[in-house]
Amino acid sequence: MERKVIITKDGSSSIYLPEWDEHYHSIHGAIQEAYHVFIKNGLTLLENRGQIKLLEMGFGTGLNAFITLIEGERKKMDIDYTGLEAFPVSLEQVKQLNYVNLLKAKSRENDFIKMHEGNWEEKLMISELFHLTKRQQKFESFSEKNSYDLIYYDAFGARVQPELWTENVFKKMFEALKEGGILVTYAAKGSVRRAMLTSGFDVEKLPGPPGKREMLRAIKPRK
Repeated sequence: MERKVIITKDGSSSIYLPEWDEHYHSIHGAIQEAYHVFIKNGLTLLENRGQIKLLEMGFGTGLNAFITLIEGERKKMDIDYTGLEAFPVSLEQVKQLNYVNLLKAKSRENDFIKMHEGNWEEKLMISELFHLTKRQQKFESFSEKNSYDLIYYDAFGARVQPELWTENVFKKMFEALKEGGILVTYAAKGSVRRAMLTSGFDVEKLPGPPGKREMLRAIKPRK
């Protein structure tokens, strides 16, 4: 499938899929969206804990992982990060992304490249406090239980991949989380919220990132 690197409204890169008319990140601002959805409304809720096990559904450009590395290091958070991606982005396109410059993270440029160059299915030590395991597999084949504190759910939208926003998938996410675990996503459709509720989550609507009215945060209740 053809992929084109484009620039979003906050000046940061994303990738566009012409065949699907779909973007990897919000056209209103890739970095803004990542910080709002996944850091502000996800990661920051887990400060002052021990090691955090984090799962990203849709590793994609690596933006969410890179920002999590930067913010986690700043807050001295110990993060064990797993990213699932069925169709990895090429290293050629990764090198066209402008996240390192816009985030003023030149000292971490090698870390960003290492995230993409590193072997799949192998735990990589990106820093003393950040370990990354990339797994090349489809969401539907994922199955783990009581493993994660936080899930970044960053799949392509339901318009192009409705199968990734079903009750069946969110039941897998519910099972994968520890009690009290959190799932955050940019999505806010009523059908997605209902699928989360049916799967057992407590779900709240939150203000969305620029260009989007709402987003969802789901929590696995403690028994």
